[in-house]
Amino acid sequence: MASHVPAHTRGRQRAWTAKRRRWAAWLTALALVTPFVVVYLMFFLYPAAEVVRLSFTNADISGVGDYVGFANYARLLHDALFWKALRNTGYFVVLTVVPGSALALVFALMVVRLKRLRSFVMASFFLPNILPVSVVTLIWAWLLDPRFGIVNQVLGTSIPWFQDPDWAMPAVALVTVWWVVGFSMLLFIAGLQNVPKEYHEAASIDGASNRQVFRHVTWPLLWPITTLVLTLQLIAQLKIFAQIYLLTRGGPFNSTIVMLQYMYRTAFQQFNAGYASAIAMVLFVIILGTSLFQYYFLRSRGAR
Repeated sequence: MASHVPAHTRGRQRAWTAKRRRWAAWLTALALVTPFVVVYLMFFLYPAAEVVRLSFTNADISGVGDYVGFANYARLLHDALFWKALRNTGYFVVLTVVPGSALALVFALMVVRLKRLRSFVMASFFLPNILPVSVVTLIWAWLLDPRFGIVNQVLGTSIPWFQDPDWAMPAVALVTVWWVVGFSMLLFIAGLQNVPKEYHEAASIDGASNRQVFRHVTWPLLWPITTLVLTLQLIAQLKIFAQIYLLTRGGPFNSTIVMLQYMYRTAFQQFNAGYASAIAMVLFVIILGTSLFQYYFLRSRGAR
């Protein structure tokens, strides 16, 4: 029967079948993507757009208010507490991003040299990273307790770590580095394991020392991972909130108040959603700008 069907009819049938298959594939893809798109629009894109809108209003916590233009942003320029929060956030980034990444690299270099118990050591370093922040802060609140804490007993001091304006931020930074260093260490280990052993062997045959091998062979090949770790840590530490909220509440005397802490206080304690949204927008611009600058700066350095 098929042999009696005209050629042009068979051609149309094949074209229609191919078209129907393309439509079926497109509808399948649409069905798979639609739940994600709906969730993204409802819980990410719409709230983000709402924050932008609120930043130009004098809305209260209910989101109802009048349009005030750039008044909230102009107010930020003369808000001493905002600038203090910005400086504290920068100070926290300085205390955590580079030191934490360097410590992770040192640990990674030590772990990859292990012949035995490597998996156990890696798991031990990564274990704090899977703990919730509430557990982490409870552990360190006990360790750094000025009267009963193990740290003060070992050091023979009675420093009130989280109550002293000079020590509070470094103490929170210590807690944060201990919490996240394991994740960065695993990234560095993955990078080190991908460095071809032939390069190290060739450098050793040429008489290079361990320091020279690391500087001229390992470090350049590890630079993409270093860029990734520094960028991820910068973004994460600019958004510091939970540790501050649980350990110091921004004190003492606002010595540890950071951008997100100030935004939270403005929105949920002072019920000024418009001004809090303006703070959020400034923080977003800072995170985006500094992250892009660091990423492309580090990439350009690595390409040299």
